[in-house]
Amino acid sequence: MALFLAEDIHKHFGGIAALSAARFELAAGEVHALMGENGAGKSSLARICAGSLRPDSGRLWLEGREIVLENPLDAQRLGIGIIYQELDLFPHLSVGENLVIGNLGFAEGMMVNPKAIAEFCRPYLDQVGLTVDSAAWVSSLSIAQQQLLAIARALSMNCRILFMDEPSSALSEDAAERLFDVIALLKAKGVAIVYVSHKMDEIFRLCDRVTVLRDGKTIGTRAIAATDRAELIRMMVGRDLESATRTAGAESGAVALSVRHLTTRKLKDVSFELHHGEVLGIAGLVGAGRSELGACLFGLDSIPHGDIILKGRAFRPKSPAEAQRHGVGLVPEDRKLQGLMLRMSVKENATLPVLARVSRWGFLRASEEKSLFDPAAKRLRLKYASPDIAVGSLSGGNQQKALLARAIFADPDVLFLDDPARGIDVAAKEDIYRLIHELAAAGKSILLASSELPELMRCSDRILVLKEGRVTGLFKTENTTQEMIMAAATHTLAEAV
Repeated sequence: MALFLAEDIHKHFGGIAALSAARFELAAGEVHALMGENGAGKSSLARICAGSLRPDSGRLWLEGREIVLENPLDAQRLGIGIIYQELDLFPHLSVGENLVIGNLGFAEGMMVNPKAIAEFCRPYLDQVGLTVDSAAWVSSLSIAQQQLLAIARALSMNCRILFMDEPSSALSEDAAERLFDVIALLKAKGVAIVYVSHKMDEIFRLCDRVTVLRDGKTIGTRAIAATDRAELIRMMVGRDLESATRTAGAESGAVALSVRHLTTRKLKDVSFELHHGEVLGIAGLVGAGRSELGACLFGLDSIPHGDIILKGRAFRPKSPAEAQRHGVGLVPEDRKLQGLMLRMSVKENATLPVLARVSRWGFLRASEEKSLFDPAAKRLRLKYASPDIAVGSLSGGNQQKALLARAIFADPDVLFLDDPARGIDVAAKEDIYRLIHELAAAGKSILLASSELPELMRCSDRILVLKEGRVTGLFKTENTTQEMIMAAATHTLAEAV
């Protein structure tokens, strides 16, 4: 008998079917992968099973008994927990408060007791390797640290069934390894884990079985030992996937961007050069300074010390608008908090940089906006029911493509991509890799920050490694390995190539 069963699950959003007769079965003590393209229904199914979303129809069973989940507390009482892909943290509360709020495992008193909260939190924070103080504001944490906090909170609820929706999407290699150790420990204790991820290496390393969804329907379930990457991709996309390929960039070409001794609150004496048509990867562990480098170049952070030369001229942007005027673009790490206006339409989000071109006397010319948007959407293979629907209703991969469309319209000479393929499916990743290759081939200069070393190895001409804000290595991709990059990311000194 299955520990947990979801059968004949239907769910619609605004007339669009997110799930159609979906079925999912979970055995006790297994790690079960849930895979599919963005928009396949994975997150919707996980949220229904965890009580945070009500299905239109369908049935849920726990140990052979039908259950009805009105809310997440109902699920928590039954030992079912979830770590959401879009983190559900309270940024203006402390780490400890986020961990204990609504937590049935924490005995609340009449008054807030910071000492009791700290004592309750510490073992779970230590378990995931989060070293911040329990009194720290969540708003002060990086995306990766917030991801670790969400995992710690789920662990503190002592679940016997735990849904993990893209738990490693923002984690560096070392933090991901700690997560994998936690999963192994939970499995040994008999906890059943549903692992929602697009990362094939993780699926084959961690999971016992995999269920694939496509267009809201369950395509099939396979034992990991009896399948391979090619079969899973065919199940997910319904076809063989054409892999984007890249030819080496012209490192010997003219220098587009030169950074010398850049020093800020986070960065320390950072120097490098970026050439026309080059993709320069930025590697490093959590807190290494990858995102902070992009923030400096885009005018989001001040630059107290150091020099930046852009296209032969001194460059010290004081705002994003000034950076854009000089041909520098940024696709931020957090598309929802830092990138998109979620209630605005897909088309409006994409065409923000070109409003002056598609308006006259303060009035928008819809036909010209559409004539600009449609080719870009086709180029990116952006999927939507209508270009006028809210971008927040799209899947994560299509939201990311809408953000990339905006970057294309801005037409920067230097583009900083901060984890552009985080938390999206294999087909959408291929589309983004193809776009990176096309931009570099057209002479654009790309800075690609990523937490995934295979992604950097595949897309970059050279890789700059940061550790605690300092450059510890600069490698030609063709002459290096992932082990060399990790060595530079974890040690103070590395031999630059």
